[in-house]
Amino acid sequence: MSNGDIFTGEVIGTAILILFGAGVCAAVTLNGSKAKASGWIVIAFGWGFGVMAGAYTAAPLSGAHLNPAVTVGVAVDTGDWDKVPLYILGQLIGAVIGAVLAWALYYAQFAANADEKTALPTLGVFSTVPEIRNPVANLVTEIIATAALVLPLLAFGQVDGIGIGPVADGGGTVVLGSGISVLLVAFLVVGIGLSLGGPTGYAINPARDLGPRLAHALLPIPNKGTSDWGYAWVPVVGPLIGAVLAGLVFNAAF
Repeated sequence: MSNGDIFTGEVIGTAILILFGAGVCAAVTLNGSKAKASGWIVIAFGWGFGVMAGAYTAAPLSGAHLNPAVTVGVAVDTGDWDKVPLYILGQLIGAVIGAVLAWALYYAQFAANADEKTALPTLGVFSTVPEIRNPVANLVTEIIATAALVLPLLAFGQVDGIGIGPVADGGGTVVLGSGISVLLVAFLVVGIGLSLGGPTGYAINPARDLGPRLAHALLPIPNKGTSDWGYAWVPVVGPLIGAVLAGLVFNAAF
């Protein structure tokens, strides 16, 4: 895979992921949406389907990391860090694009939020917000949840017959997504959301949180409130620590 393919694949795939993910959050949260108040299960499956759509789209181009934590976890396991910055740059740009597209899609619902009497907080549509604000506990949650993503994801490549896992091609490029392995990752994300997402909203992906948070800060959203930059380090640092731990465990155990 060329540098151009990697960058393009990660931008497009991550944009699709965030469009679905922020889209389902908007659908469940905003007044004027037909899916208003449809619940956490809907959100978990919306994000899972976003992973599936984004990963299947990006897989032929970049291997479909779509997540700096995945990229770092693979690099820790393989020792190949050469293309890590390229992957992460594409993921961050794609995340911003996906968030802007979700805002455009729900533009009328965001515009209706201008009425102060019925206005709702909008940051949760874009980024994670902890239910109980405790930086240490929130950080631990993101570390564990991300390790629960990255370690099984790496292990999927060790199982025969499920498609391409985290293996290197002839040029040394890590390829993560193809065949049924993408579907397994999508269901893994649904499971993490249902089981581990309650405390913090399961960022488990620095780009997924940081890119949309930046979009939230810049977009002309009525009554949008704070973008909560004081918390923004937790869904970046926690997933990266979890990814490193998962990569080390996988490297040692498998």
